[in-house]
Amino acid sequence: MDPTTYPPPPGQTRRYAPPTRSGTVRFRIPSTNDIAETSYSIWGNLSSKKVPLICVHGGPGIPHDYLLPISLISTDYTIPVVMYDQVGCGRSTHFSPHQYHPSFFTIDLFLAELDNLIRCLGITVYNLFGHSWGGMLISSYALTQPAGLRKLILCSTPSSMKTFVQVSAELRSFLPLEIQASLSDPLSPEHATAAMELHRRHLCRVEPFFPEELMTSLHSLAENDTVHHAMNGGPSTPASVDINGSLKDWSVVSELGLVTEKTVPGGVLLINGYFDSAQDACVLPWFSKIKARVKWVQFALSSSMPHLEETDRFVGVVGRFLTTHS
Repeated sequence: MDPTTYPPPPGQTRRYAPPTRSGTVRFRIPSTNDIAETSYSIWGNLSSKKVPLICVHGGPGIPHDYLLPISLISTDYTIPVVMYDQVGCGRSTHFSPHQYHPSFFTIDLFLAELDNLIRCLGITVYNLFGHSWGGMLISSYALTQPAGLRKLILCSTPSSMKTFVQVSAELRSFLPLEIQASLSDPLSPEHATAAMELHRRHLCRVEPFFPEELMTSLHSLAENDTVHHAMNGGPSTPASVDINGSLKDWSVVSELGLVTEKTVPGGVLLINGYFDSAQDACVLPWFSKIKARVKWVQFALSSSMPHLEETDRFVGVVGRFLTTHS
């Protein structure tokens, strides 16, 4: 799998509008009763008759800026789009690594935050989009059988961390030996260059530079990696295949039969890229075990960011799925 033999993806070909409105909602943290704030942005009108799309970013701890081109769905399909920063990153309440024990940052915390956001915004019927960790979060949310959920979109989302780690190690084995050696040694002066080579193959293939939206999110992660470190463990970059945080043993494979047409009546859309860090082995359990209607679309020129790499096609695929009657 050598991406240099394929043309680079086109990236964004047009700009998107600023949000219609932005704000924060108060979030009472269940385990401590502390009050935090969740920052959100909305494109379009939640009072319209269109079912809104709520977008959940990855990381954990990488704010939503890199998802901004998905707001074009509001422009093209008049579908309200909601994005937010999970607590601990972006414009939401941050946490000091000395303020809370790593065990504080659990999937239950972020499930409660998502539920709180939906309730505070007065949304009763909705579709969910999740990228990477965000897809892991919304799949766990779907398993709680929330009454208002209609459609689920999982983008570059592994169904288990064990498989993801295995696939990541395999992808690294295709790299030149000197790059593999530098990746294995964080103290090596060549480590940063080697990590960037890995990212350009399996994170985002847009050339010659990463899109501004992605760089904004990555800079934010670099400034505060508390959540990422607690949940993934190790270095705060995709260059590490060692997951030793609270997500180490995460898997929903054994529960996917509980995702039925009753749970997700509008069906499930699976998305990954040919060069994705979430290779087909990560996605296959979603496709084979879910008991609702499932569609799987792969982006031939993309890695883990098809919304940044093949934006127009991505918006079309997601928009048509959302507007198909079920």
